Amino acid sequence: MPTAAPAAPERYSIETLREEARHLVDCGHVSPHQPLYILCQFIPPREWICVECELERNDFLLRDCVADLIGAQTWQND
Repeated sequence: MPTAAPAAPERYSIETLREEARHLVDCGHVSPHQPLYILCQFIPPREWICVECELERNDFLLRDCVADLIGAQTWQND
């Protein structure tokens, strides 16, 4: 009986990482002033290496702030 091959880690684009980080900040789980490595608490360990590589490809360091990744927030008047 054949067994299923383990699923390949998900590929994270820098845009996906920005969206995930922005969502975590908006929900209050992460502060924009925390270092990027805080995101490892919310990403499966086997996928974290892919995240690290994508951040490095885009010139981010794990010690950089989450705010550096998500960029400036724009506020709309209600």
